[in-house]
Amino acid sequence: MARDNCCGVNTMDSNVWENMRTSKIVNAALLLVILIIPSLATAQIRYIDLTNPFLRKIPMAIPVFRAMTPSSAETQLVESIADQLSGMLDFTGYFKMLDRNSFLFDSRTGGISPETINYGNWTTVGAEMLITGGAQVEPGGTLVLEMRLYDTFKANMLVGKRYRGPIQDQRTMIRRFCAEVIQAITGRPGIFDSQFAFISNGTGNKEIYLCDFDGANIRQLTNKRNITTSPSWSWDGRHLAYTSFARGPSQIYVRDMQSGAETRFTFPGVQIAPMWVPGRFELGATLSMRGDEEIYLLTGGGKMIKRVTESPGIDVEATWSPDGKMMAFTSKRAGTPQIFIQDVSGDRVRRLTFQGQYNTQPNWSPKGDKIAYSSLEAGQLNIYVIDVEGNNPIRLTYNQGDNEAPTWAPDGSLIAFSSTREGKSRIYIMTAFGTDQRRLLVLPGEQRTPKWSPNISP
Repeated sequence: MARDNCCGVNTMDSNVWENMRTSKIVNAALLLVILIIPSLATAQIRYIDLTNPFLRKIPMAIPVFRAMTPSSAETQLVESIADQLSGMLDFTGYFKMLDRNSFLFDSRTGGISPETINYGNWTTVGAEMLITGGAQVEPGGTLVLEMRLYDTFKANMLVGKRYRGPIQDQRTMIRRFCAEVIQAITGRPGIFDSQFAFISNGTGNKEIYLCDFDGANIRQLTNKRNITTSPSWSWDGRHLAYTSFARGPSQIYVRDMQSGAETRFTFPGVQIAPMWVPGRFELGATLSMRGDEEIYLLTGGGKMIKRVTESPGIDVEATWSPDGKMMAFTSKRAGTPQIFIQDVSGDRVRRLTFQGQYNTQPNWSPKGDKIAYSSLEAGQLNIYVIDVEGNNPIRLTYNQGDNEAPTWAPDGSLIAFSSTREGKSRIYIMTAFGTDQRRLLVLPGEQRTPKWSPNISP
């Protein structure tokens, strides 16, 4: 994996590529170097209001990048890089990507640096934002990649970055630049270093798989050859908890994502639905060690801390407020499955959902103001969001199969969920307001129970 280091430069002149070849590498072992190019725009400008459900997409132009030492390999590479960049930014739902065939621009000769940009050519085709770039492959396979974001109407460069590292790290470089773009226009770093854990039965068994935020780089994580379910990321992305029936009764496992080492919990009875507490190596999980299924607070190493809930009905599916002080969960204490909120430091419990007879799978938003959940109505499951006071439940999915298991993006801008709208269960993405619903990926079998990770630095 690529690692980065940042250092400032004061100017960017017409000999930038020659300077790149002769610049001193601070650490010879460093895989990826990022040089921060000064911006002509103020960091206080915000181009997108994330609280607006009727968000207007910004017209964005991303032409094919410049091959700085033209060769057939570089020519293919720069087109691939521009396509990847366009795809990642399009995934956010913030931009309207413009057709390259409309551009008044030749990637072989057109200007890509601030002093050579013809802003009129870009505003003419409707581009409000522009990203240009150039790439060079040095002997030995080192990629030098430079990318810049412009506001075409203000004729300003907003972000400029230069990356240097092994050519196989190009996707990491592009992700890093995308984070810079989103930071510049929203004030938040985006989702580009996040991942999904999800369940797929393509092997004939339910196993946990991982993929990048946009459905790329799919890989199988577990090989229990049985039922494995309920993945949950720790707050820092270093551990994944899940439930497996590989040894008979359900048991909770905690996997170190760096070493691959697993810890198996040894409590008697049912062990299901682990969910990490933000900021701590602790998780809530449902256990039946005393007969009734209640939520307990456990260490990440499998030690008991305390019992959290106590009621005659089943309590399950804990989810935590961002500060870890409150817990939402599903309970049958009211007769049917409903969502409740409890103050973890005390005994105060209140019911959150009253609309509908079957509300489950709560997931607390990263901003702390809303909870997404699944609700059964007229024989069909749909995704809702509700504020934490129990007001204004809003339905996000309509008349498209069963939709369940919502999970928030780390910046709260998107929600992933599983849906049977195409027959088999697949994973889908939508904005936090329910717009731009689209499929994330397709694998053999069915995919369910996505869990979005925090941003995890490579």
